[in-house]
Amino acid sequence: MKKKLVFYIIFFATLVVVFYVALTKMIPGYGEVKLPVLNVVQPFFFTNQDGKIISEKDVSGKVYVAEFFFTTCKGICPKMNTNMKEIFALYKDEPDFRILSHTVDPETDSVARMKHYADSLNADSKTWWFLTGRKDSLYRTARVSYLLDDPKNNDEDINKQFIHTQFFALVDKNGNVRKIIDGLKKEEIAELKTDIDQLLKEKPGIIRSYNSVNNNNLH
Repeated sequence: MKKKLVFYIIFFATLVVVFYVALTKMIPGYGEVKLPVLNVVQPFFFTNQDGKIISEKDVSGKVYVAEFFFTTCKGICPKMNTNMKEIFALYKDEPDFRILSHTVDPETDSVARMKHYADSLNADSKTWWFLTGRKDSLYRTARVSYLLDDPKNNDEDINKQFIHTQFFALVDKNGNVRKIIDGLKKEEIAELKTDIDQLLKEKPGIIRSYNSVNNNNLH
């Protein structure tokens, strides 16, 4: 009797494991830990290295990584973008992926300068956008949308502010921030690749639409 009981326990346990493995193979994303929604990206208008206006509509339905840097940085920025180049190399041919690199020094980082910097990294503007615009809009986006700096700093004089952050924000196809990554840590860059793969498998929900009133004042 005991042998039969042990046999049935082992049999059903094996059955459960086989069923679970089969589901993970048949259903994309089944069994994966879902990344939480941390925030929602607000409307934005910036200009990329080709002089094209980029807004939240251009990344609707796409997974992307956002960062903030400046072209004259000699400290953390080159290291961040060396790691970002790894991400770019992996996903440059993925139609549903983008990288958005925003300047925090728009007075220096003109469109032409951003183009020169992008070219130095062999960045393809179809996938990797280097964005410039108004300083207050850039800083508000870093803080209110991507959570890469304390939003309370928005209350300070914009002319006395300077954001210098090593963190990246990972955004899903619905414009939700799903993870904040330390752009200097190799282990977190490795995790980022896995997270991007997971978000690319997710089907977009209802793509958000925004009221365009006052949007012209954002860039």
